[in-house]
Amino acid sequence: MMNLNERALRRCERLIESADELGVKVHSPDAAPCVIDCGVDARGGLRAGVALAEICLADLAEVRLLPGRPDLGPGPAVQVTTDHPIAACMASQYAGWPIEGDGYFAIASGPMRAARGREELFDSIAGRDAAERVVGILESGKLPPTEIAARIAAECGVEPSRLTLLVARTASIAGSIQVVARSIETCLHKLHVLGFDLTRVHSGYGLAPLPPIAADDLTAIGRTNDAILYGGETTLWVRADDDQLAELGPRIPSAASADHGQPFGRIFARYDHDFYRIDPLLFSPAVVTLVNLDSGRAHRFGHLCPDMLRESFAGRG
Repeated sequence: MMNLNERALRRCERLIESADELGVKVHSPDAAPCVIDCGVDARGGLRAGVALAEICLADLAEVRLLPGRPDLGPGPAVQVTTDHPIAACMASQYAGWPIEGDGYFAIASGPMRAARGREELFDSIAGRDAAERVVGILESGKLPPTEIAARIAAECGVEPSRLTLLVARTASIAGSIQVVARSIETCLHKLHVLGFDLTRVHSGYGLAPLPPIAADDLTAIGRTNDAILYGGETTLWVRADDDQLAELGPRIPSAASADHGQPFGRIFARYDHDFYRIDPLLFSPAVVTLVNLDSGRAHRFGHLCPDMLRESFAGRG
């Protein structure tokens, strides 16, 4: 496994060099982590969002903004491509670390998760990362207090001065882009939940509409999740048996979940805004295509839901 944190750090350095141009603010007090505000107090923007998403993917994927489909939303679409899907998406990008305490809450992702290596997921993938400096992304409406940052560093096995944290609220341009850039990751995690051997996945492509940036984080969480659940399309190139893919395929898209069929904001409220009470089978793109490299056959499953996106993007969900 390549050093994910080193790759992400190099991408961070390019971001820092263009901080003013990208609208991000870099905070680096002595003996404390380097905190990069991409969308809390800083204005951030489209290019900051692309950079944030690529850092979250340990710079092992390319993120681009493309013209979107008018029936799926009024703005562009977020495209992700990678030939290292497990390292980029599961060992790095997956938002598998909730951080809370002292009145602070954030969902943590990025390659620092691989340095920490405590999630059960790392028992199934070759993703733990011995790193001298670590990089993480926090989805939060606040910059992390000193005590929280110190705790993150300790769990990753480094001094606070060797930790870089990038932070954006969901209701920001950069924050929304980095969430919508999870179309491949959600598909891979769904396959993992279903028991598919992820080492059989060789490459990935994902596309999902970027919703209007919401005025508050709760609405933004709903819209960005809906973008993937009802408008996301993912293609994976795999090596497997066609009969296995045909049997597994209908269970992969978000429509396979009993929670499918309402805007995410409404589903979230029904579970008292607790992600971990929602059916885990919901979190997947609307459409999934599996291209079998062994047989040359393509299997497509699921369907887009433009009406659901119009309802979500027009209101509070």
